[in-house]
Amino acid sequence: MDMYQALYRKYRPQTFSDVVGQKSVTDTLRAQLETGKLSHAYLFTGTRGTGKTSCAKILARAVNCENPNHGDPCGVCPACRAIEEGSCMDVLEIDAASNNGVDSVRMLRDDAIYTPGTVKMRVYIIDEVHMLSTAAFNALLKIIEEPPAHLLFILATTELQKVPATILSRCQRFAFKRLLPEDIAARLNYIAYQEHIEIESDAVSLLARLADGGMRDGVSLLDQCASAASGAVTLESVYASLGLAGERRTAELMQAVAKQDTAKALTIFSSLYSAGKDVGALLGEMCALCRDLLVLQTAPKSGLAMLSGIATEQQAQALQTMLSPGELMRILTMTQAVRASFGKNADVRVAAELLLMQLCEPSLQLDAQALNARISRVEEQLASGMIMKAATQPAGDGFDDDRPPFPDDADDPEHGQLPAQPPQQETPKEQKQSETPAGFWPALSEKLRASLSAKDRGFFAPNGPLHPVVRGDTLIMAADNEFVLGMVKKPAIEQLIREKASAVAGRPLAVRFALKNQITDTGNDPMDALVRFGEQHSDIFTIK
Repeated sequence: MDMYQALYRKYRPQTFSDVVGQKSVTDTLRAQLETGKLSHAYLFTGTRGTGKTSCAKILARAVNCENPNHGDPCGVCPACRAIEEGSCMDVLEIDAASNNGVDSVRMLRDDAIYTPGTVKMRVYIIDEVHMLSTAAFNALLKIIEEPPAHLLFILATTELQKVPATILSRCQRFAFKRLLPEDIAARLNYIAYQEHIEIESDAVSLLARLADGGMRDGVSLLDQCASAASGAVTLESVYASLGLAGERRTAELMQAVAKQDTAKALTIFSSLYSAGKDVGALLGEMCALCRDLLVLQTAPKSGLAMLSGIATEQQAQALQTMLSPGELMRILTMTQAVRASFGKNADVRVAAELLLMQLCEPSLQLDAQALNARISRVEEQLASGMIMKAATQPAGDGFDDDRPPFPDDADDPEHGQLPAQPPQQETPKEQKQSETPAGFWPALSEKLRASLSAKDRGFFAPNGPLHPVVRGDTLIMAADNEFVLGMVKKPAIEQLIREKASAVAGRPLAVRFALKNQITDTGNDPMDALVRFGEQHSDIFTIK
């Protein structure tokens, strides 16, 4: 019985033509091979699974091939077969992670001076070269600088910044880019066809996105899902095989966080946890979704092409209107921190549940980031006019269930909840008196809104939460509640109101701020009402 061979090994590229997504690299190498203008040292850089080692092996066969075809190795000559099977002693692949000492490099340097025995050139492929020690790099430097004519070095690394500049300057550098999801999907479809694997197009697209630009990761994921599926590989079977929450459930969880519905968020998480979903992968999806929403808010049109695919375009666009940038940054930072702590935290379920509670209840935290997230949401609601709309709605309408008025639902007024106002008693129309000229407030509102910033402009809408009352030479700006009063009662705004109101009225007006329920229809202040009450009960009180 033959041993099963992993798909990523079985379908490793054998020629430059087979390499996907690295045309600029393969075309240059092929041209050098055809013209004979090869360098003595190459450095392949890029993320994992993008084809660095595959191209190094193809190049090693191509320089020794007896019958090359436009720069590609033939694959059938004795040299090609020996190198492919690993039996050629003149072509060595060295793992620098496990052979990073100076002694290993010195042995390599001493052997390099000997001419090859069975092929044209001796080739050293050093993978993860950044893992070499400083002494090993120094030992390698001289031989790379002045190698024998029969020697070729091919270095590969995923961390270019760790390679000394002295090595970089002596190599031809080729950067391997991340593969596009559509390129990975096309290759996965080809492999599935060759292996008689029935797979849905949605599942292929998901695997291509999860590969994160690495072909080897994509093929390995396909191999895993195909082995686990009893029939065709579907979207749901991929989620089940990889322990992922899936687009719909992740979007639902983020929506619960946006609505600050702690109970729903914990219920969704509990069902996912019971189904065996990986908690780390779930938090990773939440991080990716936060990133997508930030990109959409920054670049609404071009951002659609940069989505990671954790949620559909429709879900992402719906969510990005529910969360402010400050809230997204807070969710992203906290989620990343908890995910990074999983290696030290024995109970990942408790850690994840505590995280969801904190995300749904910003009032549980008083750090700067939590406060910024809460203020950011209020500012967005002010700019959109949501608070003013709610303030003018009839009693009982309340706020939209999909968007709470403030970042928390705590009863404590210190945490942002508007204090309840006592019901206003209706006064007969004949008793209502007002000296405010007709058309005064619309004209004043237009002038004020033209001069105010976006976050203050909404308070001064004609149907907003401020109600001007002119009493003699005084303009009283009556506010619906303490929150609105606190936002507009500022020296700069008071000075602006005084100037614009005097211009509209045609005479100097003083400006005073008050709560609406403290301004009576007869023009008396609360102190006047208290004096009248004392006069009416003179048998109890003595007024001096």
